Amino acid sequence: MDGPFGSVPDRLAPRRVTAPQPGAGQEAAFGRPDSVAGSFSADRPPPPARPVPPPPPEAFLRAFGPGASGQRGLQEPPSGRPGRRRTAAGPWWKADARSDPWRDPYAPAGLGAPAVFPAEPEEQPGPIVVDARGRRRVRLRDLSVRLSALALLAVLLVGAVGGGVGWYLTRSTPESPLLAPGTTLSQVDPGITREPGSVSDIAAEVTPAVVSIEVRVGEGGATGSGVVIDGDDGYVVTNNHVVSGAEGVEGAEIRAVFSDGSGSEARIVGRDPASDLAVIKVEKPGLVTASLGKSENVVVGDPVVAIGSPLGLAGTVTSGIVSALERPVRLAGEGSDTNAVISAVQTDAPINPGNSGGALVDATGALIGINTAIASLGGAGTTGGSIGLGFAIPIDTVREIAEQLISTGSAVHASLGVNARSVTDGTRDGALVLNVEPNSAAANAGIRERDVIIAVEDDPVGSSEELVVAVDRHAPGDEVTVEIVRDGRSQELRATLDAA
Repeated sequence: MDGPFGSVPDRLAPRRVTAPQPGAGQEAAFGRPDSVAGSFSADRPPPPARPVPPPPPEAFLRAFGPGASGQRGLQEPPSGRPGRRRTAAGPWWKADARSDPWRDPYAPAGLGAPAVFPAEPEEQPGPIVVDARGRRRVRLRDLSVRLSALALLAVLLVGAVGGGVGWYLTRSTPESPLLAPGTTLSQVDPGITREPGSVSDIAAEVTPAVVSIEVRVGEGGATGSGVVIDGDDGYVVTNNHVVSGAEGVEGAEIRAVFSDGSGSEARIVGRDPASDLAVIKVEKPGLVTASLGKSENVVVGDPVVAIGSPLGLAGTVTSGIVSALERPVRLAGEGSDTNAVISAVQTDAPINPGNSGGALVDATGALIGINTAIASLGGAGTTGGSIGLGFAIPIDTVREIAEQLISTGSAVHASLGVNARSVTDGTRDGALVLNVEPNSAAANAGIRERDVIIAVEDDPVGSSEELVVAVDRHAPGDEVTVEIVRDGRSQELRATLDAA
């Protein structure tokens, strides 16, 4: 091959190789003995012939055999097998392949100096050693137990002394950045306005007249509230379902707890299950008496305050408004003989179990109702939590029933003498008469079963609850007009109410 400097031998061309001649020792060790001629294994039997494999199945030949006669290989492409291609990435086809000394078979080879490893340092005895830079260091694993204990005690002593000095300096230095003895904060005296009629003013006036009532019957008990209506004689009005469980039970105890924390035993003066009212008497003179208002002065939207002992928390004050008036609510106290329908004052002041028997007062502090029930997701009753629907017995009813209970120990209500249920025909609601008591006011007036009562003395009746409320507005012996629907026609009957 010619180059810029003359002829250059082709280092990559094949060269003739001459085998070296064996020496005498190699001939003696590996040569054929003179007495042996031919192959070393000439006396051995020939190996058995290899079995000829059976021809492949026809399905294999069709699937994997050549497509036509004369072709070789399996599954070759229609254009035939491509030839070998030279790629630029191949090591023998680079531009500098012939001048690369690593590919030059004539390049000389040489051995470098042997590897030298540093000698490991000798182990130095004792706890104090010298490192490679000549510095003296302490090796902790060689320290004695006594020396280690002395060092630990020294560290603890230094820490204790430093802490004591720091505590003394902070206590004795008046200019300490953390402490400033004698510091007083600025005081502001804003004007606090508690106008007459505010909730705080009402609570201060009425709370002393509200008591907590605790009833114990055997191992069980109940709590409620009450309102003092006669402080000189110690009469307190509450709900019948609060104290009815102790009536006639030997060993039962009723106790009233006042706003100042003092208490007194109480006795039942009288109960009225038909209105869910009761009066008890305490032996403590000079009690604060609540001022009684009038139901006719109450209108929807008036602000009201509820005071009682919900969940046993005495002296709790909540506020709201009058949500509705003359709301018929059926009461059935659990565990008591209460079975009443009241024309209630509805309020959104939060009322909870334990508020029963407590006070509902207006903006002047006058008592306008006795809290008796709440509406819950399960219906109206005395259990559950407040959802903003509470009901109170109107003060006019409270006054009338309380006077009868204090005078005679019982209360008398007007009765028509029918059992009814609420019905509607889509256009008019009423109370369907299910049965009529013999010799009752309804029987004497000619009211029959299946009659629908729609009014009592011009008071519309749209349900069985409204029928009870309409009759209870009158006194026994009053003659009232009862409008009924019979056989699709309305008519009026006169009835003289009985006493119940």
